[in-house]
Amino acid sequence: MGTSQSSGGPGSGVPMVPSWTPDPPAADPPAGAPPPGDDDAPPGEESGEAPTAPAVPPRPVPVAPAARFVGARRSLGEFARTGDAHDLRRGLGHYVRSGYGGSPTATQRFGGTAATAGALGGALAGMAAGQPAAPGSLLDPALLAGRSVNEVMDAVVEAVRPIDGTQDAEAERAAIRDALSELLTRYPEADLLNLDAEQRGFAIERFTAIDVFRRFELDLGKTIVEKAPNAAAALARLKQARDYVKQTVSAAFRKLRDAGRMLTAGRIGRVVHDALKETFEVFEGYAE
Repeated sequence: MGTSQSSGGPGSGVPMVPSWTPDPPAADPPAGAPPPGDDDAPPGEESGEAPTAPAVPPRPVPVAPAARFVGARRSLGEFARTGDAHDLRRGLGHYVRSGYGGSPTATQRFGGTAATAGALGGALAGMAAGQPAAPGSLLDPALLAGRSVNEVMDAVVEAVRPIDGTQDAEAERAAIRDALSELLTRYPEADLLNLDAEQRGFAIERFTAIDVFRRFELDLGKTIVEKAPNAAAALARLKQARDYVKQTVSAAFRKLRDAGRMLTAGRIGRVVHDALKETFEVFEGYAE
């Protein structure tokens, strides 16, 4: 986590959802339907012939109004000065409601997060299953054998989210690395080349939370840094915000798990999409 990537946030008069954002993933098939294709298949390989439910049509993209973040900046400025969690929650509420036009548009804006989570899950599962990589893949087991943990993480980042010149790509690449680092802290004996289902689920969940926070920091981190009484307080406030986002995202995934929505093959992108939707609905409620 750092403040160097914070900015003034996107301005008005631009689409709230950039043109490069992926469309929402396909919805879960009806009960009794054949299982969907496998998100966990390695890149370049067919994942199955079973049909999936049609993709959810994207919502019309609204254009950002003037002063879209003014309410969020006001609340976050108070949070930066005092550390009051109530102001943080209210700032997140205005961030979703006014900054992104509500939870549905915010969820659509984070379509890349869901897509990258699916790719990450597929890459980690493919390595764990020992599936042969596509020719030239950075995840070729022969190339990764004997590599250091940092080298394996670099290979996963490059394979899952190559650089494409967008700010989203840079944020997601950093979120993947941070998620894998936290995975190894949580599971010290974990082998990145052979993660079990629980460990892969943790990595996907943590990637999602970190990517949400990184987007928030890029949009509004500058406000927190500038309004905090000193540099140490600014870092503490950013950590507090990051931890709160993690807690909310974790609660969203837990709610889906309790309802039987697991991060299983072929459904990772959709489950992450729905966890994001739940998260932004919670945030938006704080703007009441």
